[in-house]
Amino acid sequence: MATRMLSTSSSGSSFSSVLEETNGCADMVLLEEITLGSIVQNLKTRYDSGGIYTYIGSVVVSVNPYRTLLIYDQNYISLYQSKSMLELPPHIYAIVDEAYRSMRDKNVDQCIIITGESGAGKTEASKLSMQYVAAVSGKGAEVGRVKEQLLLSNPILEAFGNAKTIRNDNSSRFGKYMDIEFDFKGDPVGGIVSNYLLEKSRVVGQNTGERSFHIFYQLLGGATTDVLEMLHLQKEVYSYHYLSQGGCSYILTMDDSKQFHATIEAMEVIGFSPEDISCILEMLSAILNLGNAKFKGHTLPNGSNACKLDNLKYVTYACDMLGCSRELMEESLTKRSVETKRDYVLKPLSATEGAHARDALCKAIYGRMFSWIVGKINSSIKANSLVRKKKCMGVLDIYGFEVFAENGFEQFIINYCNEKLQQVFIELTLKSEQDEYEREGIQWTHIDYFNNAVICELIEHPKQGILAYLDDECLRPGETNDDTFLDCLNKNCVGHAHYQSRAMKEFYSDSLMRRNQFRLLHYAAEVTYGVEGFLEKNRDLLYKSLSQAMFACDRPLLKELFPEGSPDGNSIKRPLTAGFQFRTSVAELMKNLLSKNPNYIRCIKPNDLKEPRKFDEDLVRHQASYLGLIENVKVRRAGHAYRQLYEQALARYKMLSTSTWPVWKGRPKDGVKEVLKSIGKHSEDFSMGRSKVFIRSPKTVFELEELRRKRVEEIATFIQRMYRGWVKRRRFKALKRAQLVFSTHYRTHVCVKRYRKLRNAAIVIQKYFRGWTARKELRRLKKGIKAKMAVVTIRKYYRMWKLRRELKRRINKKKTIWAVVVIRRYFYAWKLRRALRRRGSKKKEVWAVGVIAKYFYGWKARRLYREMRRGVKMIAAAVVIQKYCRGWLVRRALKRHTKESAKPIIAAFMWKAMCFKYLEYLRPHLPSKSPIGGKWPNPPIYLREASDHLRNMYHSWRCKALRDYYNENANEKRRMTEKARASSLFLGKKALYPRSVKIPFKADRINLRNDPRWTKLVTETHEQRVIWADVIQKINRSDAKKVPMVLAITGNSFMLLDPKSYALKYRVDLNNLEQMSLSPFSDSIFVMHVKPSRIADPSYAKGDFMFQNPNVIEMVTKLHAVIKESVKKTLPINIAKEIQVRFKADEPSCAVTFHHTGMVYSPVCKRKGSTIEIVT
Repeated sequence: MATRMLSTSSSGSSFSSVLEETNGCADMVLLEEITLGSIVQNLKTRYDSGGIYTYIGSVVVSVNPYRTLLIYDQNYISLYQSKSMLELPPHIYAIVDEAYRSMRDKNVDQCIIITGESGAGKTEASKLSMQYVAAVSGKGAEVGRVKEQLLLSNPILEAFGNAKTIRNDNSSRFGKYMDIEFDFKGDPVGGIVSNYLLEKSRVVGQNTGERSFHIFYQLLGGATTDVLEMLHLQKEVYSYHYLSQGGCSYILTMDDSKQFHATIEAMEVIGFSPEDISCILEMLSAILNLGNAKFKGHTLPNGSNACKLDNLKYVTYACDMLGCSRELMEESLTKRSVETKRDYVLKPLSATEGAHARDALCKAIYGRMFSWIVGKINSSIKANSLVRKKKCMGVLDIYGFEVFAENGFEQFIINYCNEKLQQVFIELTLKSEQDEYEREGIQWTHIDYFNNAVICELIEHPKQGILAYLDDECLRPGETNDDTFLDCLNKNCVGHAHYQSRAMKEFYSDSLMRRNQFRLLHYAAEVTYGVEGFLEKNRDLLYKSLSQAMFACDRPLLKELFPEGSPDGNSIKRPLTAGFQFRTSVAELMKNLLSKNPNYIRCIKPNDLKEPRKFDEDLVRHQASYLGLIENVKVRRAGHAYRQLYEQALARYKMLSTSTWPVWKGRPKDGVKEVLKSIGKHSEDFSMGRSKVFIRSPKTVFELEELRRKRVEEIATFIQRMYRGWVKRRRFKALKRAQLVFSTHYRTHVCVKRYRKLRNAAIVIQKYFRGWTARKELRRLKKGIKAKMAVVTIRKYYRMWKLRRELKRRINKKKTIWAVVVIRRYFYAWKLRRALRRRGSKKKEVWAVGVIAKYFYGWKARRLYREMRRGVKMIAAAVVIQKYCRGWLVRRALKRHTKESAKPIIAAFMWKAMCFKYLEYLRPHLPSKSPIGGKWPNPPIYLREASDHLRNMYHSWRCKALRDYYNENANEKRRMTEKARASSLFLGKKALYPRSVKIPFKADRINLRNDPRWTKLVTETHEQRVIWADVIQKINRSDAKKVPMVLAITGNSFMLLDPKSYALKYRVDLNNLEQMSLSPFSDSIFVMHVKPSRIADPSYAKGDFMFQNPNVIEMVTKLHAVIKESVKKTLPINIAKEIQVRFKADEPSCAVTFHHTGMVYSPVCKRKGSTIEIVT
């Protein structure tokens, strides 16, 4: 199939269901007239409108579009996931999703059987099926790995098992059946691939316009020159006999080079080791070279025919690839060992027999290698044995029915397999339909159809079948050939209705059939087979000497492929014939398919020219006839054109009845019956099964759909009306909510404004009231003090009068001493009372002053608060309050000091505060601990000197910490030393240097020390220490092309190794390295100038080398250090735009010029005469 998966968006597209399709009939069960012409016309109508998929019930009919369609991207996968087949237009994803969900949810193993002619699109359909299953199944690392391996097995099997034929550019030349295994969640856990009858004869010959297997052309077109040289191959396809017979070397729709790299990458992901891949490529090379070997015949003295190889060059190449001696191969190809129980002799072969032996060997190598590859894939993708419950989904992609101008043994076997698949299809389809009718309680109507069991019996009967007669001829003693086989068929099969040959009277003069041909009337078409090669291909024998020669080769894989060549296991037992093996495999396949629930994809080829939008009705009619589409439609209908589960039918049509719309609360069966009665349908128009409704006429189905369409429009109008009303109501409610919010905020604003006005008025009144109260209290206090002073004065005068009177009386009584004492006592009391009065009056004055100050400060604070409420920021108020508080604290602490003594204290406090503030700011803004990192924060003007001292102290501390760190960590110190050396070599000289500063240097980038191949090389070169190793690109001196190699620098030399085998290519002592040259630009190319060497060993270099590696700064730095350490000299580093390079000592130097454009991501190298231009 020519479709490919392309990304597209399905947004904005509308998808109709199967019943709503307007381009033809999406399900051909609903066709009014069931004829072959109506089926073909319906397929044509849908094909012309872009619909390549059509249903017949649960069977998908796919017509190859021969063009790219945008219907396979992730959007379509998501669209069809977990959907019923009738919900969306027909698609291959629908049937795969149905099979996957049945397997996952119902624990029923499934198989997808894809059938059709060659070129009808079966291979592409199988890939789409696997891609869909991979996309919709579970996620996870292990599940993703399994999916990737399952999907990547396809390109490997296509490369080795597919080829171009005259009908198909990517025809499967083998049968493939893949069982994908799942766990209980439906996640893939592994798989098993089974292959059937690879067309090995295509290796040695093809018809005109055809190619051999893809892998040969991919190898020649995609491998590099060095790889081809190593394999003794050249790119020209027509240089090889096995590839030039078809006269077709390329395919317009296929890029062999890209396909080769994709195949190699897939093999690496699947689990093929580099040794496995290399061995496979070597065997492919051996096959191609053996095909060019020619045989020259001659006659021996005893009169027998013999031969010898004419051109031994290609035989030598093949022996080099296979790992055997040329003499052994030459003897095996020109002589045949005849072995019995008692004797062993060598029989010479004629030139024709030698060519046949060569071809048989090449076919055997390729066929067994293909089976080994399939086994390798199975060992990689097989499910874990710990997974207990496994579910299975099989995908069968097998060759389609083939009818060519010349049909041989391969076409006979292929068509036999298709006969068996058709038989299984008929049996399972009829059985499933009959079982469904019986399960639903509907009367079954017998269907007449063509049963091809009689053809299968003609071919596979164990005693009287064509395959049995073929095996008898192969095993019968005496002289047997293809003509005796045809005579046997004419003798035993002439009376069969589906067998024809020239031996029958009615076909004696048939000019369309030669004497050595017979004709079989297959279910698909009449096919004429030529018996030439039937016996040889059925025997599929390989001379014992060739098997022994292959087992004697050095390649372990050949010993595994040819175990019968072992001298310890000789046996004269005949191997099973190809026909018997294939018949057994087909029987096992049929048994496997019958054990699973089948899902069919019938592929149809619209034309023989592989052109898009061209529909050949005669060709499609022929395919529709032999695929049994009309019988399939009849079986599906069996008196009923349409069926559906009650739940689904009620959900789709319940709007047609007022009693079931919008909700039906009864049984779905009763609801469906109510719907059908409400539209006037009688019981003869439909049948009610146990779980499904069966509708007889397609007209009834279309009438239901038309009524549903009209009712859906009415419902849509109603929904639209209700929706618009809801939108308007929602807008009205939103406007109402907005109006309420606006009113609320406005009223809040008015209330707040009024409140502030009243509050300010209350504060003014409070201010005046408090002032009046304070003044009144002051007046009262003053009046009380005056009254008290008057009382004291009156009391004083009274007591003085009383004292004078007492004194007069005492004087009068002449008691002078007593009077003095009394006067003194009264005087002291008076003095004490006066002091007490003075102190009490002072306290009250202080209290009054405090009250006035309290009210004053309160008024001042309230005024400040009002100013803050009017817009002054809260932080300003806090600062003012803090300032007053701190000032009050300072004043209270310094009351005992004079103003002059307080100034230095306050100044010292302010200085300390500014220093503390700067240090607090400096702490989070310090530079990093790197000695060269960060900028020192700018200090205030008055702290610049202190900032300089702090910066010097911090830098000294950073340097000391770094020195201590490197003294404790030797590896970090070594890496920093290398970075410093790189800076001294390249800073300001090489534009690539700044990129390498942040990248840590590494010594062994490819883990060379732990590689066993390196360990083997160490024993030969005694170079144990690895300074630096990585894969580099060596630039050839002839054409300036790049070749991957491994560069290893040791303590005494540097070596160039083969990237696959680590074989030593060149080795140069470090003492012979004169200079390194680089360009000043950002490219990664460098030149190593080497002293000319006269040593005869080819592994020693004879001139300079030019390489490319992205880690060139790292490599040059390490090489510069090791030379200075081991050779005790400084390696000169030349950085210039033009470099003189001498690739060989006996050749003139070559100028390498660098041109920097800034537009090229990777340097482009071109050789022009004696100059190599490098554009960067």
